[in-house]
Amino acid sequence: MTPKPKSPADLERLIDRTLRELPARRAPSSLEQRVLAELARRAALPWWRKSFAHWPLAARAVFLVVCLGLVKLALMASVWVMAGFDSAHYHEAFAQPVVWLESLRILFHAGIGSIEVITRNIPPLWLYGGLAFVATLYATLFGLGAAAYKLLYAQR
Repeated sequence: MTPKPKSPADLERLIDRTLRELPARRAPSSLEQRVLAELARRAALPWWRKSFAHWPLAARAVFLVVCLGLVKLALMASVWVMAGFDSAHYHEAFAQPVVWLESLRILFHAGIGSIEVITRNIPPLWLYGGLAFVATLYATLFGLGAAAYKLLYAQR
């Protein structure tokens, strides 16, 4: 008979030791055969019957382009029907997104230009100081992580 554990840590060690002494269980042979047969069946499937992640890159790209084209076609058809089959309303509805995208492109380039001007005007000493500060924070984080690991797990 094993002695009664005095603390929760002793109980944990006792349970761990007892469970590790148990023999490993094998799966039933019928289960093993069924799993292996299913794996072989899935491996023999053609690529278009597998999940999207297993498709070739070219097939995935074509699929995405076709799907985007179908969405665009459905949107255009719905606008054309809602405009009462009037081509003037149709062209007006689809000219607006192009203007919006052009405005977005101009805004993006203006933002990039602003960032370039700001980075050129920052003194190099500030950049080096910021880099040293980030390196110090990283070293501190690494040290605290190592200390926490040693405190919590190295004693086991």
